[in-house]
Amino acid sequence: MNVLFIGGTGKISSACSQLAVERGIELYLLNRGQTSERPAPKEVHILEGDIRDKASAERALGDLTFDAVVDWIAFTPEHIDMDLELFRGRTNQYIFISSASAYQKPPTNLPITESTPLYNPFWDYSQAKIACEERLVQAYREEKFPITIVRPSHTYDKTMLPFTGRYTIVNRMRQGKKVIVHGDGTSLWVLTHHRDFAKGFVGLLGNNHAIGEAFHITSDELLSWNQIFEIVAKAAGTEAQLIHIPSDFIAKFDAEWGVNLLGDKSHSVVFDNTKIKRIVPDFNAVIPYVQGAREVMAWHDADPQRQVVDAAFDTLQDRIIAAYESGLSFD
Repeated sequence: MNVLFIGGTGKISSACSQLAVERGIELYLLNRGQTSERPAPKEVHILEGDIRDKASAERALGDLTFDAVVDWIAFTPEHIDMDLELFRGRTNQYIFISSASAYQKPPTNLPITESTPLYNPFWDYSQAKIACEERLVQAYREEKFPITIVRPSHTYDKTMLPFTGRYTIVNRMRQGKKVIVHGDGTSLWVLTHHRDFAKGFVGLLGNNHAIGEAFHITSDELLSWNQIFEIVAKAAGTEAQLIHIPSDFIAKFDAEWGVNLLGDKSHSVVFDNTKIKRIVPDFNAVIPYVQGAREVMAWHDADPQRQVVDAAFDTLQDRIIAAYESGLSFD
């Protein structure tokens, strides 16, 4: 089987690239030849081109055809329209990487299944992903374009800390400073290691049962945000001094952070993975976040240059905490 990844060296896709070549897939990566902290496996074929420039992409693709094409970096309907132009008649399967943040917020029912409505009134990112899915479903219905939609939730690799501010939060923990947890910290969240995600994803490549279908691929481990902060703190060899602040209060100080919370992380999520397990029977997420957090902190601690502290965000934390503790109200 020959497969094209548009991208292929990102946080999620890098593990999928590695597993694909381990399973004997002839893998092509279309990208702009940029260096990455996640180098592509030596077995892959690199096609140097810009997917956002049709002429550049056509030169890179030549007359190649594929059993499956995966676009890891499509975010708008315009990106989808370009892909449709490029890959009609060139692939037997086109996989779009959507987002679980597209599911209804706040959710009316748990657990979330693939039939949960797509509705996120808070976050432009999620709304654009929904629009992409709608465009692809139209192409599937009208012209039988062979789509599969995948909705990752919060999927991480060793470079990725799970909260806004990333290493800045760990640095505050190690300094004994308070760190902000949205709400009361008891909302439930799911963190999926990218190696676990890859097992479900690679099983969809070239899988006829996946055509015309949507899947999420997540761990079954549920953690509260209090637990997530505490697990990271323990992996960092320290303790977390948590302060709980409402998401809408945080949003008054930082709109981007606020919409990320209100449109996603402030709501409990529980995913039903029955569908992906039925189509890919060997999928099973086995890496608990306690292990994943140790990998993440080992990576950061191995090189001081990775321990990036955002001074502006550090100051923002202090401002929000001071305002909240002073009794400031926006009513």
